[in-house]
Amino acid sequence: MNRRQSLKALSVSAISAGILLDACKSDKPKITNAVDQINVDYAAGLQEFEKERLEKLYAQPNFFNEHERETLIVLADLIIPADEVSGAASDAKVIDFIEFIVKDIPDHQLPMRGGLKWLDMQCFTRYGQPFTGCTKNQQVEMLEAIAYPGKTKPELHQGEVFFDRMRNLTATGFYTSKIGIKDLGYAGNAPGKWEGVPKDVLQQYNLEGE
Repeated sequence: MNRRQSLKALSVSAISAGILLDACKSDKPKITNAVDQINVDYAAGLQEFEKERLEKLYAQPNFFNEHERETLIVLADLIIPADEVSGAASDAKVIDFIEFIVKDIPDHQLPMRGGLKWLDMQCFTRYGQPFTGCTKNQQVEMLEAIAYPGKTKPELHQGEVFFDRMRNLTATGFYTSKIGIKDLGYAGNAPGKWEGVPKDVLQQYNLEGE
């Protein structure tokens, strides 16, 4: 499954995964509302190997433990906080997106887990607390030390690499979500309303009243 397919698959919510699994057990999947029906219709358009792939991914236990997940939420919301236009990264379910991606692309797993542990160790050394236990000012100070590629102290390079990955995943998850697309102001294609040939054009060709 390539990245594009992964992003599409993410739009099939956890509830649709449940439906897929139920569908494997029964000839009559439970469809409780319109959203479920859309998800079932979407899944119906997938190839069998894609459905099997999705089922295996959703059947896996969570990769991140509770502490790692809490850390990801704080990190993501510092990268994309709520503003007057839209909600924060966590409102857009970015953490679920990252959870899905590390299962779909296991190459992310070790760098993400290692980066979270590195971040906690740095915060313990500096502030005597894990990242989530630090004040917001301390969290921001820590991130500013690793957020600017090329300007990071050599001893913090590992943190820079981790934060770069985290920032990319957060931005991808957010701006492919419904909230993020709305935040971009992208309206997409919309059907037009045909109201016939303009009146001035009809007059030009003496066709007014035809």
